[in-house]
Amino acid sequence: MAEHRTRRWIHDWRPEDPVFWEHTGQRVARRNLVWSIFAEHVGFSVWLIWSVSSAFLAAQGFDFSPQQLFLLVAVPNLVGSLLRLPYTFAVPVFGGRNFTVASAALLLVPTLLFAVAVQNPATPYWVFCLIAATAGVGGGNFASSMANINRFYPSDRKGAALGLNAAGGNLGVSLIQLLLPVIVGGAGIFGLVQASSGGIHLERAAYLYAGLALLATAAAWLWMDNLATGRSPVRQQLQVVRHRQTGLLSLLYIGTFGSFIGYSAAMPLLIRLNFWVPDPAPLGTGIYFAYWAFLGAGVGSVTRPLGGWLADRLGGARVTLASFVVLAVGTLMVLWTVSRLTPNPSADPAVATGNAAWFPLFLVAFLAVFAGTGVGNGSVYKMIPSIWRVEAERATVAGTPERAAALADATHQASSALGIIGAVGALGGFLVPLAFSAPWVADPRTATMGAFAVFAAYYVGCAALTWVLYLRRPVRVHGMAAAEI
Repeated sequence: MAEHRTRRWIHDWRPEDPVFWEHTGQRVARRNLVWSIFAEHVGFSVWLIWSVSSAFLAAQGFDFSPQQLFLLVAVPNLVGSLLRLPYTFAVPVFGGRNFTVASAALLLVPTLLFAVAVQNPATPYWVFCLIAATAGVGGGNFASSMANINRFYPSDRKGAALGLNAAGGNLGVSLIQLLLPVIVGGAGIFGLVQASSGGIHLERAAYLYAGLALLATAAAWLWMDNLATGRSPVRQQLQVVRHRQTGLLSLLYIGTFGSFIGYSAAMPLLIRLNFWVPDPAPLGTGIYFAYWAFLGAGVGSVTRPLGGWLADRLGGARVTLASFVVLAVGTLMVLWTVSRLTPNPSADPAVATGNAAWFPLFLVAFLAVFAGTGVGNGSVYKMIPSIWRVEAERATVAGTPERAAALADATHQASSALGIIGAVGALGGFLVPLAFSAPWVADPRTATMGAFAVFAAYYVGCAALTWVLYLRRPVRVHGMAAAEI
């Protein structure tokens, strides 16, 4: 234990051993989970800081088109999805604690650059795009965090642990959208909390999250651990790319997490462009986006651990299928609501007022979609380690050294798969805002409707894929019965 406390490397880790887990493992795993959640939460907040701050850029003297704003919120998602691959592979090489320290410290780059850029109205658009791209490091944190926590927990607790870890990070999206308007002086919270006075100051949010990044760095250094038993070279981790299930589960995760992060990034702009105009100041006419934008990400975050919990008890495939049904129906409801709106309300407060009458239905339908993404995120991530574990069990005999070695390798492979699937899924966070911007479509409302129609069709396809591959009897996946995943 002395070596463990001083060097922060754990050389004996047996979470599947009930005695070890009860007396040692559970306490250590919980401590690492808590600080992993905090670091990931800050990372997600920095990743999505542009999702709501972009709606306030006009108030600080920047004149960008709707297409430019949607691209601005999409760029961090693209970079974040690409960074998830190296972030995943880094954990077994450098250790979970060590890499959490480094990744949390990197959050100082996008926050401090953001603070400088928004204070100068002469900052060109291309510079904003570059700075927004650096915010992608916050998205990479998710992959390293999930790959690390997966190694700490036994198989029957992975769904709940991964769900909590992810939800803590996902809540960063909701909280940044709720609190940033208050911090920067843009809006209060339904009259309960007043915005700071003195106009819009976006740099305040950047400085606050730079301080939180420093705190996350220090906490990881002091209270997290590295697992020596989880170390593996990158070449060995890359073997999971050739696994058929990696590609199939990536398609499902695009539909769940890609939708969550993409809708979270786009929702403030969707409300602003369709239901609100800036006149008369200060709150304009219609539905003020700053009051409502955080709800979607909040619902998606809270329901993610619910998805993991349900998957632990009912099976990941069943819960995933149900989530895609909810996503398809909810998206069609959103599409129908948007079709009732009058295009381009920004020029006419009367039009914004008329569109606002449809906002309650729009919001309820959209929140149902977010709930579907959250439950699906948790259930798909439960399916991943389950598939690799069952394959290892079916290939070996219980109680043999071969079984123990196979299960250990399955844990390593599943952790790599979590990162790769998470990276591919996060690409949806780039594609969703890009589809809403659709520079080839002149009318923003038409572009929005076309995007929702495509998304609904994708969810139907994912539901069919889940049914055919993981639930339809007597279909089996590499010898696994659907009930086992």
